[in-house]
Amino acid sequence: MRGRSPDRRRALLDAADRVIERDGHEVSMAAIAVEAGITKPILYRHFGDKSGLYQALADRHVRTVIDRLRPRFTEGGGDLRSRARAAIAVYLDLIGANHNLYRFLFHRASAEDSKIRSHMTTLVRGLGEELAQVLVAEGVTPDPVRAQVLGHAFIGMVQTTADWWLDHPGVDPGEVVDGLAEVIVAALVPRPVSPRTATASRGPART
Repeated sequence: MRGRSPDRRRALLDAADRVIERDGHEVSMAAIAVEAGITKPILYRHFGDKSGLYQALADRHVRTVIDRLRPRFTEGGGDLRSRARAAIAVYLDLIGANHNLYRFLFHRASAEDSKIRSHMTTLVRGLGEELAQVLVAEGVTPDPVRAQVLGHAFIGMVQTTADWWLDHPGVDPGEVVDGLAEVIVAALVPRPVSPRTATASRGPART
């Protein structure tokens, strides 16, 4: 909100981070306020309301993840498999190190608040669109529609698989990375043109 100190706002978000990581994603807003040394109404006042607090946390952490992933998409060199593995490994490392915050944002906050659910969807969708643009720009998938389909599919696949992995901490993250990279690379292999498709593209045969 206007007139609020950015340093104070940052300190309140730091307090929210600490208590969520310590106590889990079901932590109450009252507990966050206690951690910050203020009352719950004052906490909300700094962010407008509970939705504003959720959005501030989402911007802080989800944008950090996106900023860490973006270079893995756009950096040149390297084969597709190695680049896919690098991006997925970065994502798993980030959410594995902050699993309670991840669950708070993607499950708790998104379930409670339609505004934050829409906001989170917009952030994730934007990442899928960026990936699609990279696929087209590099000539991996020249068809822009197919690139959009694959870009959003890859982001959704990695996100849901990562959710499963967080619930199975005994699974080696390397196995998850390898499995997802294999699917991505397989989907990007150029599709052979079937005789039927080729005939259709030439139009009807003349008699």
